[in-house]
Amino acid sequence: MTSPTPAPSDGWGFETAAIHAGGGPDPGTGAVVPPISVATTFAQEAVGLHRGYEYARSANPTRSALEECLAALEGAGAGLAFASGLAAEDAVLRTVPDGSHVLLAPDAYGGTWRLLTRVHGERLRVSTCAFDDRRALVEAWTPETRMVWLETPSNPLLSVIDIEAVAAVCRERGARCVVDNTFATPYLQQPLALGADVVVHSTTKYLGGHSDVVGGFLAVDDPELAERLRFVQNAAGAVPGPFDCYLVLRGLKTLAVRMDRHCANAAAVAELLSGHPAVSSVLWPGLREHPGFAVATKQMRGFGGMVSFVCAGGETAALAVAERTRIFTLAESLGAVESLVEHPARMTHASAAGSPLAVDPALVRLSVGIETEGDLVEDLRRALDSL
Repeated sequence: MTSPTPAPSDGWGFETAAIHAGGGPDPGTGAVVPPISVATTFAQEAVGLHRGYEYARSANPTRSALEECLAALEGAGAGLAFASGLAAEDAVLRTVPDGSHVLLAPDAYGGTWRLLTRVHGERLRVSTCAFDDRRALVEAWTPETRMVWLETPSNPLLSVIDIEAVAAVCRERGARCVVDNTFATPYLQQPLALGADVVVHSTTKYLGGHSDVVGGFLAVDDPELAERLRFVQNAAGAVPGPFDCYLVLRGLKTLAVRMDRHCANAAAVAELLSGHPAVSSVLWPGLREHPGFAVATKQMRGFGGMVSFVCAGGETAALAVAERTRIFTLAESLGAVESLVEHPARMTHASAAGSPLAVDPALVRLSVGIETEGDLVEDLRRALDSL
């Protein structure tokens, strides 16, 4: 596979930047770990004269270290941390004028659909279309289209969208291209380098990586857009606390090695599922029969740790599998060191029921962790064999 252009700081490779970008040893103590600054206010040398920090909602040293590090990994001119992934998404949507049209792929996180339609629905018009078909995208366009929002790989169907192609249409027609990069992470994919305008992350997932922190992030290159987003970040105040920033920053240091293991384990899991009679279809971009395999090979370093599959026995079988695994824990969320299994139609995507984003009730979604490969395969085989 071709590797995306790295986003180093001072010419560093990805792994080096993940460990060192955002600050070296503390100048005061020599501590190699950036200190957690819990101060809410900062002393000023004179009225209006300070050292870059006034009040913790506006800026915090630990948050600054995280924003600098993750921006470097995304190859972005600016990065902004938020209290959750949805808080980050909300900030992006606040930059779109009232009356605008937002295009969303028909496969996306249910929380994004809820935010768009039930929080911003009175001022924005939202519709879906297949982004892998340029003709369909152009036909869905209106004079009011101001934003195109996509996930790749998507949640929960693991669809792959050609970021470069969609971003080109957005540039031609004057709309902003937003890419949710949560599933891929900047280690596997860097959307800004492919023409996207905004990258969204739930840092709760792979970036934090340990199921112990909730957060969100935006990466942008345009200085004017970055300034508008910083205004929203400060004015609305949905910022992460310093300890949350510390946990995500710590997670970033091992992101590359964790993602390598996630991808390897997911490949083994997908192989098992592909040959099991209780499974009617497997959704993982690394399978050659996956419709997005060629695009994923072009724009990603690896195929990711998320695997979904459809049970041949329908919803009853899907529910049974989700409840019978022992190592795969039945829980929402994803992207941590431990493996998780969930039933999207009743769990993460319940808010999309009855909408264009409604999920097949026979679908099971796996977040493949970094446990021993053979243990994960055997756990799933036992659960499927029991149907």
